Amino acid sequence: MLYRRRMRRRRTEAAGEGRGLVREQMKEYVSYLRIERGSSPLTVSAYEADLRDYAAFLEARGIDDAGEVDRATVAAYEAELFDRGYAASTVDRHASVLKGFHRFLVREGHARRNPTDSLPLPKVPDRLPDVLSASQVAAMLDAPVERAPAPLRNRAILEVLYGCGLRASECVGLDLADAMLDEGYLRIVGKGGKERVSPISGTALQTLGDYLERGRPGLEKPYAKATSAVFLNARGGRLTRQSVHAIVAKAGLAIGVQNLHPHTLRHSFATHMLEGGADLRVIQEILGHSDISTTQIYTHVSRAHMREEYLAFHPRAKYNKNNYN
Repeated sequence: MLYRRRMRRRRTEAAGEGRGLVREQMKEYVSYLRIERGSSPLTVSAYEADLRDYAAFLEARGIDDAGEVDRATVAAYEAELFDRGYAASTVDRHASVLKGFHRFLVREGHARRNPTDSLPLPKVPDRLPDVLSASQVAAMLDAPVERAPAPLRNRAILEVLYGCGLRASECVGLDLADAMLDEGYLRIVGKGGKERVSPISGTALQTLGDYLERGRPGLEKPYAKATSAVFLNARGGRLTRQSVHAIVAKAGLAIGVQNLHPHTLRHSFATHMLEGGADLRVIQEILGHSDISTTQIYTHVSRAHMREEYLAFHPRAKYNKNNYN
């Protein structure tokens, strides 16, 4: 009730100031995502960007109230996204944002119906995630590393991304208290603020410990504000996701892989775990997937790998036309 009174007031204010109500509606939805849903800052930022684009489209058509949008308008927006050359997966993401936004308007009484209810999402072609081979990972992580703070940090980042299956945001979000190296665990804060623990062992544990002991102190700066971040930048502050992306991309080039992405190391971790015989539920727990169906894509990757291995090594796997002459 309070929300509806507030929206009525905002509707009046927006009309009086010549502002479109659609922007206010979107602002309310973003606040709902941030406060009530507890969505992560990255998710909220992505939703805001997509909604701003949608708002501009509606305003160009003279629509000031998202509650008045019909199915044809949403379909026209999808068509425009395709006309811009967006991939089906990108259009699918935009459509999902719109579905959530229009459901919100209906639930709060600001629209009589949801124009996206009967709107099919664009078909996204099945695409298996990119993964590195075990030999590529070994080439990247077994290469000699300079015993200086930044190289030690970079190697530790690569080891943790692959060794624990972390996202880039989870990696830079690690605090010193999260690195329980004596127990062999990392405490991870994932999407939506959900916490989990990830085992860390072997070279990942050794490399991270080496960095914390010999590398991180060299990156601390007396003039910088004290931070509990595990991974520091050259100014002594917390490293950014963009820096992690650059570190991973550079490591990829060193082994001949263009545009290597942190998520590829996460995919490689899961795929190699499955190929080694790990239980899918265990992989789900380590990756922090709330739904097992998200993890099941790696069974398809593993099957693809299995077929490649079969074709490469089975003596009778290849068709020989001479046998039929």
